Amino acid sequence: MKKYAVVFEKAPNNWAAYVPDLPGCVTTGRTLEETRRLIAEAVEFHIEGMRLHGEHVPEPTSVVGTVEIRAA
Repeated sequence: MKKYAVVFEKAPNNWAAYVPDLPGCVTTGRTLEETRRLIAEAVEFHIEGMRLHGEHVPEPTSVVGTVEIRAA
């Protein structure tokens, strides 16, 4: 099993997600929970499509983290 980093972004009316290691693999959803489910499906579909077209499936290399800063 591989783990790909996913970036989740809150928009005014929904959530969006994308996978840095899989360009073009994106989704949106009404809630964060829905978006998590949809991006998991999108990753599987994206990789399946790459394999069907004989494309190289990149290994996960991106790492997501957070930093804590003091407000100025």
